[in-house]
Amino acid sequence: MKSFAIIAPDRAMRPAIMERIDNLTKPKGSLGRLEELALQLALVQQTLTPRLSKPANILFAADHGVIEEGVSVSPKEVTWQQLGHFAKGGAGINFLCEQHGFRLVLVDAGVDYDIPAGAGIIDMKVRRSTSNFLHGPAMTVGEFGLCVERGAEVVDMVHADGCNIVSFGEMGSGNTSASSMWMHILTGIPLKDCIGAGAGLDTPGVAHKYDVLSRSLAGYKGSDSLVERLAWFGGFEMAMALGGMFRAAELGMIVIVDGFIMTSVMAAAFALYPEIRHYAVFGHCGDESGHRLMLDAIGARPLLSLGLRLGEGSGAVCAYPIIQSAVDMINKMDTFAAVDVTKYF
Repeated sequence: MKSFAIIAPDRAMRPAIMERIDNLTKPKGSLGRLEELALQLALVQQTLTPRLSKPANILFAADHGVIEEGVSVSPKEVTWQQLGHFAKGGAGINFLCEQHGFRLVLVDAGVDYDIPAGAGIIDMKVRRSTSNFLHGPAMTVGEFGLCVERGAEVVDMVHADGCNIVSFGEMGSGNTSASSMWMHILTGIPLKDCIGAGAGLDTPGVAHKYDVLSRSLAGYKGSDSLVERLAWFGGFEMAMALGGMFRAAELGMIVIVDGFIMTSVMAAAFALYPEIRHYAVFGHCGDESGHRLMLDAIGARPLLSLGLRLGEGSGAVCAYPIIQSAVDMINKMDTFAAVDVTKYF
């Protein structure tokens, strides 16, 4: 698999950044998470005046072979139909990207359909759908590595256009099953607690999903390699998002993490490149069962809790104005030294 040079930001500037934040015209610490975010962004960008530029939401779409086992209420064709819908506008992620000034980048990572050329969708298809991981690996380790490389390529593209903050979204029927498997592998949380309703399973449906995933886990015949286990149970869109996160951090970009599926991807990123933590901002805690458990397991604190479970990058994009507020705070607020106000605490 392609390797990345992800390093922790130089902390030499931290005292100067904190002095700036602590001497803004407010009681010390009174702007809470905004102050923490401002420190994080200033350290990543190595400046007292961080900025956000040309935000992008990269949405990877792919199908999952395990859907053949009835683990989702969404039929497979919804993936390509919704991807086409994104390209035309009018979906949830479209209005959010428009509202918050995000470029929406659509990528076919492995949709089980031949997307027509010229539809505004980048063709990086590995193949039409992963295999059914109940009976064998969803993808080979080689395919996993190819996905990582292609995800990094998309980030290179938006970065070359001036983007320095990126979120990732996904579309793919059955992808909560793959994410539940990653969550269990990465955190050790019992598989039963990693499984939820996905797009809307009822109680018997969730029980069936647990049965399928339990048998899949028991049938694993690979090695102890983390990459092999991620490939065996993952999705093409998840592996591409992983590569995108790696490359974004390597380039010094901020990564806004979306919901359950993208949190499982960032959990994998933490395991493989721990220093990526410095570049991650967790947008929200979603309504999918297990998301809060996973966030707690990896020590992540989300900015929002709105009951979202749409995916697509929606929660990450919704969180963007809070990050912008942190940037505006450090750049636009006066310091006590600059105005005639007595410092107070």
